[in-house]
Amino acid sequence: MNESNTAVATREIMYREALNEALKEEMRRNPNVFVMGEGIAERGGSYKVTVDLLEEFGHKRVIDTPISENGFTGTGVGAALTGMRPVVEILFIDFSLLVLDQIINQAAKFKFMSGGTARVPMVLRTQGGVGNGLAAQHSQSLEMLFYHIPGLRVVMPSDAYDAKGLLKSAIRCDDPVIFLEHKLLYMNKTDVPEEEYTIPLGQAKVKKEGKDLTIIAWSGMVPKALEAAHILASQGIDAEVVDPRTLVPLDKETILNSVRKTEHVLIVQEAVRRGGVASDISSIIQEQAFDYLDAPVKILGGLNIPCPFNLNLEELIIPQVDDIVKAAKEVVYKG
Repeated sequence: MNESNTAVATREIMYREALNEALKEEMRRNPNVFVMGEGIAERGGSYKVTVDLLEEFGHKRVIDTPISENGFTGTGVGAALTGMRPVVEILFIDFSLLVLDQIINQAAKFKFMSGGTARVPMVLRTQGGVGNGLAAQHSQSLEMLFYHIPGLRVVMPSDAYDAKGLLKSAIRCDDPVIFLEHKLLYMNKTDVPEEEYTIPLGQAKVKKEGKDLTIIAWSGMVPKALEAAHILASQGIDAEVVDPRTLVPLDKETILNSVRKTEHVLIVQEAVRRGGVASDISSIIQEQAFDYLDAPVKILGGLNIPCPFNLNLEELIIPQVDDIVKAAKEVVYKG
């Protein structure tokens, strides 16, 4: 089933369980789908997304790799070119810097450079974001690197329902997909349909309706934006929360329709404020919905510093619920 408002039987499962279900369903559906990465077979992955895959699909389709991200990602690109559909896992998004040549210079450009005669149907799964005191080299939000590159699709689900439906669509996509998860979302639970479903790439979702302010957020910032919206409602501000879900392709129309309705915009990103995706979304709003704005678009992002190891300090460098509430009031009361 495609995403719809039709009532279906659901159960509450964790984000990581939803991803696991998506992998199992797609591997059963298509024998060309296989997974590879560090510690994903015997251990079931560091975040337990690939638990039980080895028992069902065996070592030929669930492959533990050496600690050589550039080597096994290049293998994934080559396998995709031959008609396979690899799902390559990079443990931390920080380590994706080791595979930028394979992803940016090879996978992203092959379809274009071959005149459409060759495709790279590969998913690169990885996770990022601040949390758990993992310090500067394991806590970055680097979606803007991939967002900038033509030929790549970029997906960032914020809950279990979206994670499952979007991963299934990513695996079926004929283009390379960067699938970015957040380390603090894996244990979060959401109602997920019992029957199979997919969510089209490039379709945003209004997570909460509102009339006074549009809050645009993705990944780990969505739960915080929703909590902030609840607090704002108690203070007389009816905020709408829009989750793009996929940054590439970006559902501009859903964003612009919300902006035209509320006339106030706050964009929240965990990534550092400078040079982020939020700046590009802001420019789109300024160009295509300027006449509807009753106040300047405000961006709330992470501080332009590396992530500290200290748990209290790491909270200070990214937006928290109170920061979102404060920024939202500044936007609304300026209007």
